[in-house]
Amino acid sequence: MNEILKYIAEKTDGQTFASHRFCYDTELKLPSLSYDDPHNQDFTMDSEKFGETDTSLIKPKNLLHLAIQVQKEKPLFTFFLDGSRKIYKIDDIEYQKRIFPIVGGQIAVACCEREKPDSFKKTIVESHLVMSLPSLATTGEHNKDLFLNNLVENINKTPKFQKLNIQFSEILTYVSDKTTDIEEYFNRGQAKIQDKMIECEKKVVHDLASKNLLNQDNYLIKDGSLQYAKSNYGVTDFKELAKIANNYRRVIGVSKSFNPEFSKNKKGHSNASVIANLGLYHRTPATKYKSDRVGDVFFSIWYVRIREAQYTASPFAGILKIEKILSTEEERENGLDSSEIDLITANIINERNPVCYGKDQRWANHLYPIYLVESYLKSRYLSDLHFINLF
Repeated sequence: MNEILKYIAEKTDGQTFASHRFCYDTELKLPSLSYDDPHNQDFTMDSEKFGETDTSLIKPKNLLHLAIQVQKEKPLFTFFLDGSRKIYKIDDIEYQKRIFPIVGGQIAVACCEREKPDSFKKTIVESHLVMSLPSLATTGEHNKDLFLNNLVENINKTPKFQKLNIQFSEILTYVSDKTTDIEEYFNRGQAKIQDKMIECEKKVVHDLASKNLLNQDNYLIKDGSLQYAKSNYGVTDFKELAKIANNYRRVIGVSKSFNPEFSKNKKGHSNASVIANLGLYHRTPATKYKSDRVGDVFFSIWYVRIREAQYTASPFAGILKIEKILSTEEERENGLDSSEIDLITANIINERNPVCYGKDQRWANHLYPIYLVESYLKSRYLSDLHFINLF
């Protein structure tokens, strides 16, 4: 048995089993957790929920002319943010005659800055190695946080970790209440690691906003939805999106994948065909949307086609879902200024080239700067074999 697992078992009064170790994302071929969770995301495109000030706009709008025009100006987007994590089954451990998984994770979050067309550099990078144990691992401990911190500190002092110059950042705990579905324990452990990644992303946005680096001339694109679920992990200031909405005033969420069936018209029918039939460089009218799962926060949501449909693999390839938080009272009342939506969309259209065709099967939905950030994040990971053999 590896000394790390043995040490954890001894200090937490558990027993490990030397179970099969594997990378959950690659071996099981299961989809990873997505920001675009399809649950509770229904929203309606109708005249009562305008997400923009131009209430006369009821059909898709062509932004080709504006996209060409703004090419002569400084790009609106300066910062690009993405977060990623890899999940591992490390072992099984016994507490109180019940078996739980030990879940491992690698987390990488990066924000890159484009100072000028030929200068693209990292601004903020966070990399974390973490573990997720059942909450029973801290049974009897008066100060559970101190106990887990000491556990991590002692693990990092082992000769193996010292030699490799590798450090674990944190040991997380997931709820160990009984469940009839043994897979549920793994899902809970995985969710805690996902929460940790989300908090890292929120912290990056907070750092940029607090330094006044995000302003009307320097926006940030975050890969994925801004609709973070309520978190049970992390610093209190970053838990509720409603409390930090002002940090996101110059942040745009761009989703490469989405479920078009959750967009409805005022009769309750799907808008999927409207989205699929978007013309090249056309955007939909913006819709105002409120999600109960993120607190009292309103979003403006719209779609744009950035690739010609005839060259893509599916009707929704080449279409992006765009979100912006309505951060002021005026925006929440009247929607986002339509001229700002047009400017944002025109700049996003211009970010589509050059393409990563052949490098990523999602090429039609990629914005190239985000592709670069994703590629950089992947380079930060330890190999799966290396990570698994740490234990």
